[in-house]
Amino acid sequence: MRISWTGLAVSLVLVVVAAGISLAWRLGLERSIVWAALRALVQLLIVGGVLALLLLPGVSLWWSWLWVAAMLAYAAWTAKQRAPSIPGLLPVAGLAFLAAGTVCLAVLFGLGVFPLTSRTLVPMAGLIVGNAMTSTVLAGRRLQEEFADKRAEIEARLALGQSGRDAARPYLRGVLRSALSPQIETTKATGLVFLPGAMTGLILAGVPPVQAVLVQAVVMFLVLAAAATTTSVVALGLVRRLFTPDDRLLALSRERV
Repeated sequence: MRISWTGLAVSLVLVVVAAGISLAWRLGLERSIVWAALRALVQLLIVGGVLALLLLPGVSLWWSWLWVAAMLAYAAWTAKQRAPSIPGLLPVAGLAFLAAGTVCLAVLFGLGVFPLTSRTLVPMAGLIVGNAMTSTVLAGRRLQEEFADKRAEIEARLALGQSGRDAARPYLRGVLRSALSPQIETTKATGLVFLPGAMTGLILAGVPPVQAVLVQAVVMFLVLAAAATTTSVVALGLVRRLFTPDDRLLALSRERV
């Protein structure tokens, strides 16, 4: 199946529908909706053009690895921009993305699930980074809110002689549960409530449904592992930055979204 430029233009009617609903409800989001749609379209076209160059015969795989490194750096910066009040998020996010990418790519390519080529490396890394970024921001905000709400309890533990890490440990489980629950629920609903994007795209491209299901299952497991790895690294990394060297809790407030 091929989409013509005319078909793409016609599909912009859906953006108009979304903007119209915002206008009808006086939400004030019309410009944001149109800007987001146009920006996404331009970014996708740029990515498609660069991918086309990377897939040319004779192009070194190192260019794809360079792209992956750029994605990791940009994702860490974006996560910091989305949650600017969380102290030390930038280096922690970078480490979390690196850990998630290392684990997931090692399994996918090291164990032979996919062949290591530009066609597989860049899309898989993009899935990892995209979902890891969402998990990073969610875990960071949830940790900040939890510590702000439970400040009295944490300080009581510190007063009893516990270290910052020990005082924070009982609250980390709740943070990790909250950050992972959306991805777990999405995984549960896959196939019954909705058809995921990767599977739908493959079927529309003419790939046999069973093969599309197998690829989607791998992608689903990839996203779940990326979310779990990222939230763990973020939670453990930020805990160290929310306490002073002498184990005093920093002043925190709930993140305004």
